Amino acid sequence: MNKTINPLLKDCFVLEPLVFEDDRGTFYESFNKETFYKTTGISFNPVQDNEVFSKYGVIRGFHFQKPPFEQAKLIRVIKGEIYDFAIDIRPSSNTFGKVLKVCLSAKNRKQFFIPKGFAHGYSVVSKEAVVLYKTDNHYAKNHESGIHHNDSSLAIDWGIPQNERIISEKDKTLPLLADLKL
Repeated sequence: MNKTINPLLKDCFVLEPLVFEDDRGTFYESFNKETFYKTTGISFNPVQDNEVFSKYGVIRGFHFQKPPFEQAKLIRVIKGEIYDFAIDIRPSSNTFGKVLKVCLSAKNRKQFFIPKGFAHGYSVVSKEAVVLYKTDNHYAKNHESGIHHNDSSLAIDWGIPQNERIISEKDKTLPLLADLKL
């Protein structure tokens, strides 16, 4: 597994697997706890796998869980293409409010590791997408929170025209980053 470190947001990683290809097809290890640690220096212990199917224009996020149910996530796409975003929401961080955008697709096989203390969201820019992600803590409905997808202070380019965006009613009511109670 190769790694690309983004110097803007500490502990966020874009990972590229080593893919073995021959006339039969391809093989790669999508997750190995030991290799992950050697590559990132982070101990990541997933307890839950999630799979999401979405169609073009869907925007999901920005979501996160409040203490003590914060989640680190390892995201990958097995069908289609998405723009994936992480926002640093750690109040004491010198990169608080900064955003990292990564293109994940079935074709590029990249994975995006987002640590605890970040909000996560993505937009589907292909006809359909299947997104898989591992989390290191269980989902807790009473601890879910988020940031409004259209917060102008974040200057997000979702890659989808405004009139083609599909957003849940719940996500439309999320607060702006400035109004967030952390």
